[in-house]
Amino acid sequence: MIDGAVRLGGVHDTVERLKLDLSHAIQQGRLELGERFHQTLPDRYARRLLCRNEELGYTAVVMTWGPGQRTPVHDHAGMWCVEGVVEGLMDVHQYDLLEQQGDRYRFEPTGLIHAQVGSAGCLIPPFEYHVLANASDAPSITLHIYGGEMDHCNVYLPREDGWYSRQPRQLNYD
Repeated sequence: MIDGAVRLGGVHDTVERLKLDLSHAIQQGRLELGERFHQTLPDRYARRLLCRNEELGYTAVVMTWGPGQRTPVHDHAGMWCVEGVVEGLMDVHQYDLLEQQGDRYRFEPTGLIHAQVGSAGCLIPPFEYHVLANASDAPSITLHIYGGEMDHCNVYLPREDGWYSRQPRQLNYD
């Protein structure tokens, strides 16, 4: 599924095909994840590598979210991504970067998506800023397919003046 979409070549064609294929695979019950992907962590969401294809340059990562767990506003380090909800409910808060002044960033919330099992969406830079949050009282599981190795990103933390400060964040697997 992933290999065929990535071989299409263009980013827009690739992510559109991945969104469709991922959504169908989840809805038809063709995506089976082992027990290790269902285990939550108490203090943050879990991030586990599902597969990596160095030849085609993509990774697939499963994230497991406990109730109330969320990310801060973050980017994807200039990398495209397709995200799908495998289990539970997720809220996706979308943001546009309006302006940058030195080390300050100003964002505008542009939408909220209540994503349920089988929902899939994509991020293509420069439209890559968002917050992911478990929207249920039970664990949620998402699958993220990246156009590379997502080993870092930037998180944006709110300041008292209404702007955000950027902090680089190294990403690891659990």
